[in-house]
Amino acid sequence: MKKIYRPIDLVEVVTKGYAPPNCDLTLQLQPTLSEDGVARGVWQVDEKFINGIGVVMGGYLSAAADTMMAYAISSKLNENQAFTSIDLHTTFHRPAQVGEIHVEARVERLGKRTAYVEANVIQNDKIVASAVSSVLIMETNNK
Repeated sequence: MKKIYRPIDLVEVVTKGYAPPNCDLTLQLQPTLSEDGVARGVWQVDEKFINGIGVVMGGYLSAAADTMMAYAISSKLNENQAFTSIDLHTTFHRPAQVGEIHVEARVERLGKRTAYVEANVIQNDKIVASAVSSVLIMETNNK
């Protein structure tokens, strides 16, 4: 059976070294911080992420931003809350290449039912993509 991750589980991937979700492993994205609405990760981009014109496929850049935004919002929720994206918008600023990419995300606004989260995808100290997402916050009966 697949593991269902609660927000605290995502935070503990960073703080306790727990195994991340399979999508993180597939993307080769390593979260390094998930604390107080901020998340950071390092993405090791290799040839499998390169599209036909020789740059990182935009969908992968969006996925990296979305993943780190999940770690950011997770660090702001309690054990009886879960979340899901309402929307995701990515803007591409310049091509990304094979190599190390840093992803930084932060919760900009947190309400009772929705949050607004932003992320930057950075390579060689330059933003290659930025993303924004609205997130629905749901109450659960996890205990």
